[in-house]
Amino acid sequence: MTVFSGSGWVPTMMRRSIDLLLPPVCPVCRGAVSGGNALCASCWPTMESITSPVCKVYGTPFAYDVGADIVSAQAIADPPPFGAARAAVRYGPAAKALVHGLKYQDRLEVADLMITAMHRAGAELLQQCQLIVPVPLHRWRLWWRRYNQSQILAAGLSARSGIPSDPFVLCRKRKTRQQVGLTANERQTNVRGAFLVPADQRIKISGRHVLLIDDVYTSGATAKAASRELLRAGAAGVDVLTFANVCQ
Repeated sequence: MTVFSGSGWVPTMMRRSIDLLLPPVCPVCRGAVSGGNALCASCWPTMESITSPVCKVYGTPFAYDVGADIVSAQAIADPPPFGAARAAVRYGPAAKALVHGLKYQDRLEVADLMITAMHRAGAELLQQCQLIVPVPLHRWRLWWRRYNQSQILAAGLSARSGIPSDPFVLCRKRKTRQQVGLTANERQTNVRGAFLVPADQRIKISGRHVLLIDDVYTSGATAKAASRELLRAGAAGVDVLTFANVCQ
């Protein structure tokens, strides 16, 4: 039984031919599924979508509907530089498997499923977006990893929405430690001043509303640091869209 699927990058006939030669499997548990690029019935329940009601700023879910314009305590205590953040799913076991598969295991085939979920979750943000920008990797990490998973997600969202994406607008001007395992304060220190919009790229974002793309929103340190630089360089506004959110 197939219950969650993505589509878009592989033409239908080619996908069917691949399925005949290589029977499709669930990208999380590797169990059999009826069609390519889908979660099985066992893994689907662990993929928890984030749906309304949510904080209109951070996009974190509320336990019950408290009104369309109500923000969370976090948004009041720590207002971010970006306008709004949204994520498709909570960072649970299935989401983690997909993120790690794309990020560390060269499993580029899972990107399409992630893009499908992000396109749906970010529909409102995409309506006002004029340019899609991925969170960049430092050039040495990009060389070592060979690709930027956020750029792959941004390119897929651009293809689906028709909104241009540019991976060169924002760069990481210094190498930073991996954020995994760091405290919230350590994460902020780690990425403070790490991003730069080069002078010759500023015209691309001047007066435009930017949608910043990443795979996971954890503490928000990366999204906030990148958003501040985009705004400093002349962006009219910045929103953030990720596949997963490590929300409680």
